[in-house]
This record gives sequence, C-alpha cells and structure tokens, in this order.
Amino acid sequence: MQMSVTTGLVPRHFAGLPFASWAFGVRVWLAMAVALYAGFWLELESPATAAITVGILAAPSRGQALEKAGFRFAGTVIGVIASIVLVGSLSQARDLFFLAFALWVGFCVYVSALSDGFRAYGAVLAGYTVALVGIQQIDTPNNVFDFGMQRGAAIALGIAALALVNDLLVAPDRHLALVGQLAALHRRVREQATVLIRGEAIDALLTAGLLREIAALRSEITSLVTESSNGPIRSAAARSTAVALVAEVHAVRVLQALPADIDTAVRDRMASALEAGDDWLASMLPMSASLEWAFRELLRRDRDVRGNLAAMRSGQAPVRTWRTPFYACHRLAAETGVRAALRIALASVTFILAGWPAAAASLILITAFMGLGVITPNPRGFTTAALIGCPIGVLLAGVLDFLVLGHVTAFPLLALGLAPFMIGAAVLSTVRNPLLAGIGRMNLIVILVVAALANQQTYDAEVFLETALLVCLGPFVLLAAQILVPPVSDERRRRLLLASARREVGCAQPYEPEEAMFRDAVRIGQIAGADRVVLEEALQLFDQAALIRLSEASLRELPAGLANRARRALVDRDARAVRRVAVDILEAAPATSRALEVASFVIEEKAP
Repeated sequence: MQMSVTTGLVPRHFAGLPFASWAFGVRVWLAMAVALYAGFWLELESPATAAITVGILAAPSRGQALEKAGFRFAGTVIGVIASIVLVGSLSQARDLFFLAFALWVGFCVYVSALSDGFRAYGAVLAGYTVALVGIQQIDTPNNVFDFGMQRGAAIALGIAALALVNDLLVAPDRHLALVGQLAALHRRVREQATVLIRGEAIDALLTAGLLREIAALRSEITSLVTESSNGPIRSAAARSTAVALVAEVHAVRVLQALPADIDTAVRDRMASALEAGDDWLASMLPMSASLEWAFRELLRRDRDVRGNLAAMRSGQAPVRTWRTPFYACHRLAAETGVRAALRIALASVTFILAGWPAAAASLILITAFMGLGVITPNPRGFTTAALIGCPIGVLLAGVLDFLVLGHVTAFPLLALGLAPFMIGAAVLSTVRNPLLAGIGRMNLIVILVVAALANQQTYDAEVFLETALLVCLGPFVLLAAQILVPPVSDERRRRLLLASARREVGCAQPYEPEEAMFRDAVRIGQIAGADRVVLEEALQLFDQAALIRLSEASLRELPAGLANRARRALVDRDARAVRRVAVDILEAAPATSRALEVASFVIEEKAP
C-alpha cells in the first residue's frame, strides 16, 4: 500500500500560495483595521491616511516594516518643513512656487539616487510630501502647519498599528531567511572555486551575477537592526558575511588569473584542502609561491565567510566588523534629478495652462507616481505596472464601495468588507512575478485612496468617478512626461559607471580593502544587464583595483623608498615594475613580495 508523502504533515500551501503569504495578508488587513478604527475614534481629518500608511509600509518581516516606517516618518517631517517654507514665502507668486517645487523634487530625487532601499524611499517621500501638503493648501497658507501635523499624526498612527499587529501576531524575522540566502551564495562561490581548481573556466557572466546578488542584499541586511534587541549584532555579522563573500569571489578571480601548470592529483588535493579549509594541507602541495599565496588567500576568505555565518546564526558579534558602502555616481544622480525636475515643471505648466479645476490633485498624484518610480530599477516598468494596476484598483474600489459596503456605516462591517481586498492585494504582492507583485503593492494603496474611507462614509458616485479619473490619468501623464523627458538610458548609465570604475583604479579610498571590494561589487550590480564585453571589463577593473588596495595595505611595514616604488608601480599598473619591486623585497618581506607578484600577473593578464 502506498502512502502519500504529505501524510501526517501540516500543509504549507493554500490555493497554491504559502501560508506565510496568507499570514502576511491577514496581518496587513488587521493593521489597517486597527489604524482606521483609531483614526475614526481620534477624529483625525484624514483617517484613511493611517490605513494607507499601513499599505505603504507592508513588508513580510518586522524589521523591514519598522525601518521603512522610520524613513517614512523622517521624510514626512522634512517634507512638511519644506512645505511651510515654500508656501509661506511663495504662495503669492504661483509661478515661482511651482518652479521651486519642481527644483525641490529634483533635489530629493538626486538624494535618493545616492542611496538605496528605504533611505531612497524617505528621500523621494520628502519630495512628494510637498505636493500632498503644500500644493493642497496653497490657497490657505495658514493651514499648512495644521494640515502637516494631521498628516504626521495619521502616519504615526499607521506605524503604531502595524508595529502592534506585527508584534501580537509574531511577524517573522528576516535574519533566518537571510542566513539561508548568504549560505546558498557561499555554496555557489565554493562551487565556482572547485570548478576552477579542477581546470575548467568560469563564465564572467556568472561571476557578475554572483556579485550582483550579494550586493543586492545590502538593504535587507540594514533592516536587521530594527528587527530585535540583538538586531545590530546580527546586522554586523551579516554585513561582514557579505563583504567576505565578495572578497572570496575576488580570491577565486585572482586564482584564475595565475598560470597553473599542475597535474590532476595536485588539483584533487587542492579541492580537498578547500573542502576541509586546511591550510596545512595547502602548504604541502607542490606549487609556485604565487599560486600558493593566492590559494591560501582563497582559504582565508572562505574561512572568514564560514565564521561570519556562524556568528550570524548564533547572534554573536563577528570577529571583525566590516561596513557595506554603497556606490553612487553623483553625475548619474544629478542627471536623474534634473530630468525629474523637468517632468514636474512640464506637468505643472500643462495643468496651469489647461485651467483644469482638479489640476492640483493631478499634480500630487503624478509627483507621487514619479517619485516612487525613480527608486525602482526600471522606472518605465513601474509606469507600466501603474497603467495596469490603477484601473484594476479603481474597479476593485468601486466594487468595495457600491457592491460590498453599499450604505454600511458600522465599522465592523466596513472592516470585514475590506478584508478580501486588502488580504488579496497583500498576498499578490508576495508572488515571484515582478509585474503581479507590483500590481498587488499598488492596489494596497489605490483601493484605499479611491474608496476614501471616512468616519461617516459617503457613497457619492460623482466624487468617486472624479477620484478614479485622476488616479487613472496619473500614469498616462507620467508616461507622456517620460517620453518627452526620458530617463537616463541604460547605455549612458553603464558608460558613466564604467568610466568611474576606470578612474578609481589605483585611487585611495576611505575604506578597508575588503569594504572597497563590496562597493565595487555594488557598481557591478548596477552595470548588470550589459553585454559580455562591458561586464568583463568591469570585472577586470574590479580585480585590479582590489589587488592594488590589498598590496598597498601590505606595504606599510616596508622602508619608505621601496614602499613608494611599489605604490607608484601599482597606481601606474606597470606589471614589470611591480615584479621588479617584488624581487627586491623578497628577502625582507616574502609575503608582501608574493602579493605584489600576484598583482603583477593580474595587471598583466587582465589589462583592459
């Protein structure tokens, strides 16, 4: 008799989706209900803002939600202050006000491009908060402060509701899944090393993909700080793990650059030494001094990763803490900010000339859509998702208002009617398909914006249709603005990033060599999607810059004359001069000599 393999096990999926996704949806709905009820009870001017805040902050893990909440609140405060300044000084000069507003949004977009994750979100939020507060109250400048305080109170209420529900329903911590992701990346790096040791070539595209995936975890690692009481320790261990992983990828690349005329038996013993992490076995292998140095470096980096992963699992501080610096191209960020300001200025002029009564509301929506779009990897893709998602959200809001709720005024019935819409949108936001996930996240907000839930809920079809039209029109106007003032092209972005990589080879950095490697890996992640030639050059520059920094770090104990000769040869990327210095210091500093010899091979063999 055959027995199902699932017999006796609790099913982990419902309707084809994991229970974790459904639990996330329920938490989001309950937090929205709590925020709405509290907003009604406190008689806030816009209680729906509290529920919308929950939708915006919705994240599967507790730490991510709290970190985003912090940046949302900070961005709102900065935006309200900017609104008070702009409206107070320019409310009587509308043209100058909208010019200043466009410049402010452009500046906020520029700042957001210099960071990633929720920091970038906080920056763009400071930009479109001026639209939500300043433009909406431009005819009543004396009300800007009160309106800003009302908005801040609603946002704080939404944050508190989400935090309360996440704690009561035990929202999952992110560090367990993050440990699994880092461990999986470690296995892939070791597999690449083993393939190389066996004598096979490693595809540069696979290496670039590994670096991109490691660097992409930076923002998630940061969110561990707010996850629990030992969050800062786990975050430090995760940062050190990510940096050590990048360093191990570099060690594999260096090993690949060296001439390795060794037989199969030695290769097998090298693979065994890597598997066991055995330095003593490595020292017994017949290989050249430079190859032995590079192989020992690989073993050291692998040992660092394993130690940091163990510290992360146990919640202990790592032996050595590294930072994970973010690379940002200021020229690219400035161009992005200027284009954003031009789009807002163009939309403002269009609406002013058209004389449409709802121009202010339209500009608010366009600014919000544009701000959220620029912090995504693909702004045009975000606009496409908005074009599809907004009409769906409007339709669902209509079903909620006029079919499900009807003329319901009792809060329990309102909360129950809201449940399938919010749970469904939250669950959809967790799927792997980026378009469907984007539509889910958008509908968490659009449904609430269009439904306009209030303490005394009204069901005015005319108001509903006007709001629905504005919401659906926003993505179309944004698309037109993006056509007239297109985003920075992928080709130009990659060209600027590659030019910056060329300039920085041999330049001093305010980071440890390993931290600078991670920063370079972030840049490679931003170049991702380019053709093989561009990626191979980016990897070559990554190899050279990292080895130059590592070699320079080992020169500190040498006499000043020799150290300066070596440093000058490294900066000039003169392989022969580097090799001559390596020979001169062989007796005085054999380890440094081997490092310089390895650097000479990488510079010579991988010159772009």
